Amino acid sequence: MTPQDPGVYIPPAQMYQELRSLSDGVTRVETKLDGIAQGLTDLGKDVADHETRLRTLERARWPLPTIGVLAGVAGAATGAISLFAR
Repeated sequence: MTPQDPGVYIPPAQMYQELRSLSDGVTRVETKLDGIAQGLTDLGKDVADHETRLRTLERARWPLPTIGVLAGVAGAATGAISLFAR
């Protein structure tokens, strides 16, 4: 008969310590993930706010080129009238 290999014995106290260490690591990762999720939510709100502000500025700006064209046409018409009025 050959003696059986007793294997490796790990005491319950050491297993408990390893389990606690693993649990602490998972807790740290969860905390960091929660912080990242909150940051992404805040970032999404900022992007939506910027998008709204840009759209408002774009809507307010569209008449400016039209006013410029109308002023140019009015100036050209005034010049033409003064030229032909002589």
